[in-house]
Amino acid sequence: MNNHGPEQLFLQSMPNYQHDQVVPFKDSPVSKKEQVADMFNQIAYRYDFLNHFLSGGIDKGWRKKAIRELVPLHPNTILDVATGTADMPIMMLKYLSPNQVIGIDISEGMLDLGKRKIVKAGLQESVRLQQGDAEAIAFPDAYFDGITVAFGVRNFQNLESGLAEMYRVLKPGGKLVILEFSRPEKGFFLPLYKIYLQYIAPHIGRMFSGNGKAYQYLNDSVNAFPEGKAFTRILSQAGYANIHSRKLSMGICSIYTGTK
Repeated sequence: MNNHGPEQLFLQSMPNYQHDQVVPFKDSPVSKKEQVADMFNQIAYRYDFLNHFLSGGIDKGWRKKAIRELVPLHPNTILDVATGTADMPIMMLKYLSPNQVIGIDISEGMLDLGKRKIVKAGLQESVRLQQGDAEAIAFPDAYFDGITVAFGVRNFQNLESGLAEMYRVLKPGGKLVILEFSRPEKGFFLPLYKIYLQYIAPHIGRMFSGNGKAYQYLNDSVNAFPEGKAFTRILSQAGYANIHSRKLSMGICSIYTGTK
């Protein structure tokens, strides 16, 4: 008799979502995954600066709130998916004191910068960064106490495949914490937010990184992403339990959590 866990059953009936089709370079013949890696390689040298500049520095507070979701768990081994330049692993050591944090990312350019930050901070013994795909995580089943993804699930080529793979490597009782952009509720702030994301952010991105398409992709992918209740339903279908979500900063960012 074949035994199928929730993630296998989920993958068998996986729908396609609009967000999976949003790509940085619309005329490119290569896959979304390859395009995202290329995009981040191109903007890596300006990524940290633009990240903090475009958010007014509040992205650091968002990351702290996400990391604190793991405090009650006292995790020893944590996986940070789409780790980028390693902001999350460095913060985790400060607030969680785990034995080891492993960060994976598909962009070598981002990882190179992250590795320099790790060395500069003297954290080589506690943090390991490596190239890796969220949809094919190179670790055994039930390996990690906690998993985090900060502003990365929008970039998965197949959202559900990535969620299922993270479920696989999470220990029973382990917790997934996702930090992702969202859209404000209706009100005076919503039109201002739309103008900023659609016009101002791509213009600033083009000025400082020379790549306006990367920040146009930010707008397109945020608008296509199944946020809020739609995303918590997807987490539930992937097998996660005790699912919660909360919006931050008038709704422009959300934290999603679920346990295995």
